[in-house]
Amino acid sequence: MINKKILVLFLVIFITSFISLAIYLNVRIVDDNTGFILKDNLDVSVYSNLKISDLIKSMDGKLLTDEIINTDSLGLKKVSFIYVNKENKKRRGTFNVTVVDDEKPLVWLSNSYSIKVNSDVNLEDSIMCADNYDSNPSCKIIGDYDLNKVGSYDLSYVATDSSNNKNKVDFTLYVYEPKEDGDEKNVSVTNFDEVLSSYKTKKSEVGIDVSKWQGKIDFNKVKEAGASFVMIRVGSQNGVNGEYVIDPYFETNVSSAIKSGLKVGVYFYSYADSKKEAKKQAKWVIEKIKKYQITLPVAFDWECYSSFNEMDISLFGLNEIADSFLKEVEKNGYEVMLYGSKNYLNSVWKYNKNDVWLAHYSEKTDYQNDFVMWQLCQNGVIDGIEKMVDINVLYHD
Repeated sequence: MINKKILVLFLVIFITSFISLAIYLNVRIVDDNTGFILKDNLDVSVYSNLKISDLIKSMDGKLLTDEIINTDSLGLKKVSFIYVNKENKKRRGTFNVTVVDDEKPLVWLSNSYSIKVNSDVNLEDSIMCADNYDSNPSCKIIGDYDLNKVGSYDLSYVATDSSNNKNKVDFTLYVYEPKEDGDEKNVSVTNFDEVLSSYKTKKSEVGIDVSKWQGKIDFNKVKEAGASFVMIRVGSQNGVNGEYVIDPYFETNVSSAIKSGLKVGVYFYSYADSKKEAKKQAKWVIEKIKKYQITLPVAFDWECYSSFNEMDISLFGLNEIADSFLKEVEKNGYEVMLYGSKNYLNSVWKYNKNDVWLAHYSEKTDYQNDFVMWQLCQNGVIDGIEKMVDINVLYHD
């Protein structure tokens, strides 16, 4: 005769297993591609911010996961997602996309280019030639020219990336003989008090940015003139792979500015050609500023476009370099922003997601994207500084 305890145990195990199986059969997600219809074209651009739903034409049910598709590298990519079908059951859908580079390279060149006679430069390298994905596109000048002979030369600059996207820019090269310096011409200036009266509002304030080029500064007079903040250069890099050098006026400037009651931010002028280098620079900056009360953002200033061709980086890679610097700084409790001129922000820094310090020398900027600070001139005149200075407007929410 079967022991009653054994029988009860057997029944418990059987019932538990049956319930577990029922639950598994009910909740398990089955692969099923019949509940949706995809769009005809599944070629997607590299670095595009496409979601799964962007590629689904219709669905008999509801999408439960709608993640951004990884498009950081070219080729075939498998996409997987979860949806509820018309019978209210969870299903897993899958499909493949092909990530392609369909963007032509960037050639930073207008219809003319001037260079001094007998210049010892490589013309192809001195003109910025960059690609969004390819770190080393083919960049060639078509046509004959002589940098040792004054004249004009009709040429073409042709850039081709690894996906065979091509950009051809026709231009005239002017090789010129520099003129002797004559009498100094009148130089236009922008008075700080005029900027203050035109741009200071309840949601904005006006200040300056300075470096060693402004020399000795009386920040008390700067404050009395109406400036409420200053961006100070903490240092710079001596060219590609060069050492980091503190601005000779930084410590005096930052101490005096804070003592005078000005809000202070800083910027670093970089030649970084890798994320590792940028992160190292960020740590250097943090070490230099940590004992001061920095209340405004730390800015990454990268403007070495004439050296870009020798760096073997893509435009996306350059944006990652900036992001590496800014993330490291932000991790240490500082606000951050990227410095750039209007045209470079539109063409070079197009992958940037950080706050922007816009440089656009105009009475009214037509830059279309968001920015937190606007450098509107470089010929500013303010009491307390003998030399000309950049004037900025800082915006608040």
